[in-house]
Amino acid sequence: MDHRHGFLYGLDEKLEHSKKKPAFLHPSNRWTNVLTVIENNKAQHQAWGPWTLGSVRKIKILSFLFGLTVTVLIMASYIMTKDQKGLFLTPSPYHLTVESHPAQLSLNLSFTADYTVVREVVRSIVAKVDFSHRRVPDLEQVRGKEPNIFSAIPRKFLPHLKNPCWYEEFFGNVTADPYGKNLYALYSKRFQAIYDHLRRAFPAHLHQHAGRQYRLRCLPFFYIIGQPKCGTTDLYDRLRLHPEVHFTTMKEPHWWTRKRFGIIRLSNGFHNPYPLNDYLDLFDQAANQIQDHLTSNSSKSHKKVDIIIGEASASTMWDNNAWVYFYDNGTEVEPPFLVQDFIHAVQPDARFIVMLRDPVERLYSDYLYFGMANKSVEDFHERVSESLHLFEGCLAERSIRSCIYNTTLNNLMPVRLQVGLYVIYLLDWLSVFSREQILILRLEDHAANRKITMRRVFEFLQLGPLTLQKEADITKSPASNTRRPANRSLGPMLPITKEILQSFYEPFNQRLAQVLRDPAFLWT
Repeated sequence: MDHRHGFLYGLDEKLEHSKKKPAFLHPSNRWTNVLTVIENNKAQHQAWGPWTLGSVRKIKILSFLFGLTVTVLIMASYIMTKDQKGLFLTPSPYHLTVESHPAQLSLNLSFTADYTVVREVVRSIVAKVDFSHRRVPDLEQVRGKEPNIFSAIPRKFLPHLKNPCWYEEFFGNVTADPYGKNLYALYSKRFQAIYDHLRRAFPAHLHQHAGRQYRLRCLPFFYIIGQPKCGTTDLYDRLRLHPEVHFTTMKEPHWWTRKRFGIIRLSNGFHNPYPLNDYLDLFDQAANQIQDHLTSNSSKSHKKVDIIIGEASASTMWDNNAWVYFYDNGTEVEPPFLVQDFIHAVQPDARFIVMLRDPVERLYSDYLYFGMANKSVEDFHERVSESLHLFEGCLAERSIRSCIYNTTLNNLMPVRLQVGLYVIYLLDWLSVFSREQILILRLEDHAANRKITMRRVFEFLQLGPLTLQKEADITKSPASNTRRPANRSLGPMLPITKEILQSFYEPFNQRLAQVLRDPAFLWT
């Protein structure tokens, strides 16, 4: 592979560099001081809450101290060796330096003391909030950074299609399997039946012209870009029922944010990058239907084909964690390129749908969704406290935007605080796309009246009218991806946790409400 024309250009050197001890794990680095204080206090206060108020027997205390000693020894060994196991891949090119103040960082997890400490942390964070504009890269810089994308996708699409599509000359063997090397097909067993159907349909959908063969290629007309745990799955399932809307063969390809870099999970290291063609293959099922409409129309009628394709990856709006390993970051503390820069360069007229919810509830739902053991409201509170301390440490040296896009910090925080800072991401998307191209919805409104929400979506996508029965089918079906019964049994988060998170998100919600001119986004 010629790395000069791929996504791994320069990666060999970076991965070789990553074999060294990451700077934020080095004993002399002040990040270690932050982590050590947090981990030690985490171990010291595993059994916190009302049952610590003088009711613990001496034998339990002795057992706890013995367990603490063993835990500290194991943790020390793990911290000294985990850089060899690639836990966080390579460190961020910039190193967050935080002064270690035991009085500030010590997590005394009793209801009163912990509340006081973390509230001071939140005040410190809020005092540093700013909404400065990002530096938008030049279009030619964007095109030059990923030449294999822009050499494959034309700048103009077929005129009689509502969806962005084009004809690509096919040079392969018609009898060969066109999807045999597609990484989505190889690693997604549940979609094997779909790919088997596409294989059989492939020869019949090749367009013949002047002795050459062409296949219809398409990109999405619209993207559902976020946020996680905000109702995107329910919106996706309802939109799929509209006769003019088709989606990729899988809900969340995550190509723009992860798969094109070879990322499945950032903590698991890099895999083979998913080529652009593998991503385009995901639209072939819809492209075949568009092709059928094209061939059924007479050449003289030029009737516009109104079928549109959607793509729904809830990481698209916010996840830029790969930037520090690519894009010649040097000493930059903010990403020089964001996902939207590349989408805009390819599809300047694309449309985007964003579903948001109260960021406090989103974070708790996010915590409950992932399959970790021993989930509890106390554990959630502790994870929130740790994440806030880490975020404050970043802000001691960096801007809000720098911290939000800080890959090292995002991997260290036990909960994804940054995903709920909606306005930062939205402002960055508005730096390249117009406000008219982005529809912002609230999950709370969608849950209260799905008919109104879906009509707003249909109007935004310029879809044709529906029969009353079809609209009822779309809007009355049960909600998708709701909270599991086992998670519902945990009940709501602690009032203290909720109050702390509300204070943290408040300035960001206020700015979001100003940008959208809608006080509903205050979530008060």
